[in-house]
Amino acid sequence: MDPDAKIVALRIIESMPDDASLEDIMYELFFRQRVDRGLEELSQGLTVSQDDVKRSLAQKLTS
Repeated sequence: MDPDAKIVALRIIESMPDDASLEDIMYELFFRQRVDRGLEELSQGLTVSQDDVKRSLAQKLTS
């Protein structure tokens, strides 16, 4: 686990309005996690181009 994860989570929570629901907080934390993961995958070249996705989907739909 990233040692800074707790600090990041606390900053996100503290930046939210006082009336934020638990659901709102969980959504923001999940969103941040997904964005960070996506950026990491992008930096590692682990992405698939839109054209490749279209070709793959077209093949699956026609078979």
